[in-house]
Amino acid sequence: MPDQNQVYNNARPRQRLEVVQNVAERIVHSVSQVIVGKRNEVRMTVLGLLSQGHILIEDIPGVGKTMMAKALSKSIGCSFSRIQFTPDMLPSDVTGVSLFNQATRQFEFRAGPIMAQIVLADEINRATPKTQAALLEAMEEKQITVDGVTYALDQPFLLLATQNPIEYEGTFPLPEAQLDRFIMRIQLGYPTPHEEMSILTSQQYEHPLANVLQVVSVEELIAAQNATRQVYVSEYVKQYIIALVSASRQHPDVYLGSSPRGSLALFRCAQTRAAMAGRDAVEPDDVKALAEATLAHRIIVGPAARIRDISARTIVQDILNATPVPGGSALGMRP
Repeated sequence: MPDQNQVYNNARPRQRLEVVQNVAERIVHSVSQVIVGKRNEVRMTVLGLLSQGHILIEDIPGVGKTMMAKALSKSIGCSFSRIQFTPDMLPSDVTGVSLFNQATRQFEFRAGPIMAQIVLADEINRATPKTQAALLEAMEEKQITVDGVTYALDQPFLLLATQNPIEYEGTFPLPEAQLDRFIMRIQLGYPTPHEEMSILTSQQYEHPLANVLQVVSVEELIAAQNATRQVYVSEYVKQYIIALVSASRQHPDVYLGSSPRGSLALFRCAQTRAAMAGRDAVEPDDVKALAEATLAHRIIVGPAARIRDISARTIVQDILNATPVPGGSALGMRP
């Protein structure tokens, strides 16, 4: 039987786009059976997965962050682990540890919870900076190093981290270097009364998570991830991305603007959004729709602006309003 990755790689561009669309819609539909009324947020999570990035979910407890991670892992048939971060956790509690086996007289590696394909880092800002730093190598290089030995992580690998934006007692804010590793930051928010009624009804007898089935193979997912990279991005759209990121560094209310990693995150996510919509080229609207999710958490607001209650999201909207949008032949169509 031919390798599915090879089949998809040999497919025509239009067929590749159909693969991305099909994979994305199946995952979104499956996860939406558990996370009621948050289809757009679920789509953003799947978009981050297909863009091969990691996602920070900043929201209050109890809105379904853990359930979304579990439903996602079951839908794509990937291994799942949950790490509940606390101030007394050590880096080895995340990565694993080498233990001496008396019988074999050798050290054996006992893998930590990071050695899974979908990892939920719950309340990541409750861990100390040293423990938070244990995630950096895994997030950036898809590997961990323990006692000088490097272990590759299984692919695909997605870290979903959560933090409570309200409760700050006993927390350690994520440093800029770690925030920069997340391709996007999203919020789930409260459900509407109608959606909350649906949640109560759906969980009367059993949790919907029990009925989630695998809808996509790992091979299909990896093929879809690779296919998103083939989406065309015109020079005009690239210049638009750069203009937005550059403006974040020059805005008067900004202490520190987005890094070049922010440009790349917006670029990759825009490609995926276009592919999920069945388009073979990125449009400026793709960039505008994703600017806040990919750039806001990379911006540090100046002290004077914080006193005036100006947020990074507000600054991104100001930048979008002030930056000219390319038009005409710049709409992303191939020449």
